Amino acid sequence: MGYKVAVVGATGNVGREILNTLHEREFPVDEIYALASQRSVGREVSFGDKDVKVKNLEDFDFTGIDFVFSSPGAKVSAKFAPKAAAAGAVVIDNTSHFRMDPEVPLVVPEVNPEALKDFAKKNIIANPNCSTIQMVVALKPLHDIAPIKRVVVSTYQSVSGSGKDAMDELFAQTRGVYVNEVPAPEVYSKQIAFNVIPQIDVFMDDRMTKEEWKMVVETKKILDPKIKVCASCVRVPVFVGHAEMVNVEFEEEITAAQAKKAWNETEGVTLIDLETEIEYVTPSEIAGEDDVFISRVREDITVENGLNFWCAADNLRKGAALNAVQIAEKMIEMKLK
Repeated sequence: MGYKVAVVGATGNVGREILNTLHEREFPVDEIYALASQRSVGREVSFGDKDVKVKNLEDFDFTGIDFVFSSPGAKVSAKFAPKAAAAGAVVIDNTSHFRMDPEVPLVVPEVNPEALKDFAKKNIIANPNCSTIQMVVALKPLHDIAPIKRVVVSTYQSVSGSGKDAMDELFAQTRGVYVNEVPAPEVYSKQIAFNVIPQIDVFMDDRMTKEEWKMVVETKKILDPKIKVCASCVRVPVFVGHAEMVNVEFEEEITAAQAKKAWNETEGVTLIDLETEIEYVTPSEIAGEDDVFISRVREDITVENGLNFWCAADNLRKGAALNAVQIAEKMIEMKLK
């Protein structure tokens, strides 16, 4: 049995990656629709070896559509996701708009697939933030061994998380440095080329950025509301791939050896040990890969039960498109659709 699938925001970085992932994973698609704003109507996007013409989201009829993969931006999704859901489609939304809605499941299939059973309340499932996804995938097998008390995470996030314009800005500024051009920040508040920016999204009243807040509240909703999270999110001059240095404090003893064994047995995780030829991974080495990569695992001797590890993943794949497609696959597996 095949499904009718619509991709909203099909011309963006994530939308294109969703189309690519659906084809690569041989998702059972009978019909595929690429949707975007009026200015993109008539453009073509690739679905395998097939070119799909973009249709206008504004007047698209979602009747008969089985799955909608939505990544057009929070304001657009707020308007059109409920419309698609009311027409009977299951909407898997990659924006921030629905994530903290108590009636919308926030799902990482390797971590909390049971939450999918509540999808019918609104016919909408939220895809978590990219930095949250890779961290909770890494944390879940550890939390099953010893309950996690506190997480301190520093992220190093690529510009692709801000979209194509941000990638273009990094490219233009990098080139400009070599010809003595003064960088002109537009997407970001400060120069991104040869620099790091300790701000992702807007600042909130408590001086956290919204990206940091997302990591706190989403981890609690997905993994365990008792876990305390301290996040510091930094934009770095990398095109694709997010990395995180994670410090975890547990309620019970857990060794680095136990953690490594658990990760080696976890689907969707690749452990790179210091004793291997690679030693550790960087974002440029794992761009295009599906797994969450873990390396530099060591025990933290400054607390009673602590571990440190380095975590890297392709933010356009596991951090967005792949996780969304895996949600749909899991729904089919669970006979929810």
